[in-house]
Amino acid sequence: MKERKQVAVMPDVASHANAQIAGKLDWVGMNEIELPVMLDTSDGRQTQTTARVTAFVDLERPEKRGIHMSRLYLLLDQALAEHTVTPALLRHLLRDFLESHEDLSSHAMLRLDFDYMVRRKSLKSDNSGWKRYPISIIAGLTGRDFCLEMALRITYSSTCPCSAALARQLIQDQFRKDFDESGEVSAQDVLDWLGSEQGIVATPHSQRSAADLRLQLAPSFEAFPFDQMINAVEDALKTPVQAAVKREDEQAFALLNGQNLMFCEDAARRVQTALSSEERVIDFWARCSHFESLHPHNAVAIVTKGVEGGYKPIDGQAAGRTHG
Repeated sequence: MKERKQVAVMPDVASHANAQIAGKLDWVGMNEIELPVMLDTSDGRQTQTTARVTAFVDLERPEKRGIHMSRLYLLLDQALAEHTVTPALLRHLLRDFLESHEDLSSHAMLRLDFDYMVRRKSLKSDNSGWKRYPISIIAGLTGRDFCLEMALRITYSSTCPCSAALARQLIQDQFRKDFDESGEVSAQDVLDWLGSEQGIVATPHSQRSAADLRLQLAPSFEAFPFDQMINAVEDALKTPVQAAVKREDEQAFALLNGQNLMFCEDAARRVQTALSSEERVIDFWARCSHFESLHPHNAVAIVTKGVEGGYKPIDGQAAGRTHG
């Protein structure tokens, strides 16, 4: 009779061993997990992208050595492979995190960092091109209390109002110098002068700028408002960076910059006004940074909605990655 081979039981140190030093832990888990995710777009399509995922639970039993990280990973892998990312999916996934750690944890947190691609039409020409928007979704669950955030970055152009005024003064000085002693000046002479290098003897400084946003969302909505939030902020700022650009598009962009001179304070107030009117946004934190061409440092303005107690991000410093 063939003798049955005994299978050795593998040790599970995390489950059975006591902590070397007792103590509760705020968050334990994994970050930088690389997973594909499916997203719903505003036009009804689905798009796939790669996300870097953070999955955490707390460890409220001070004597326990650790959590079950493989359980978090497997739950993530299955859920994101079978479903598009929605508030309902994240709530369900966080509930599964806690059920898989019912003897260890009472809080769960999930964060997805990914690039959202949008095809943008050119300002004047019949062209279009792709723009990348870095987005983060952060979700937290404590008991039945589900919280939801979205972080994103909007890149735009800013032209300094002070520099524009100084440039106009220099152009006036040059005009006076070129025409003061010539007597009467015809309209054609002025047009020719304005089209020459002398007519633009000075230009204001402009720079690429960024609005970093943290939005606390109402969790009752069925889908994430990626396009809606991007469009709302870009429409408020007026000068989002462009994708495909021909000469007519560049000229239109120069006009937009000239008609929307702004300090970082102006940009922050534009963002504040746009987000305050969004019913999906319960609270927000926004930072407008102008990466100046004049200085080696940035000009920065930060604004919030003004909810009592200040903006409280779900993940705090746990995830180690933020657009804000």
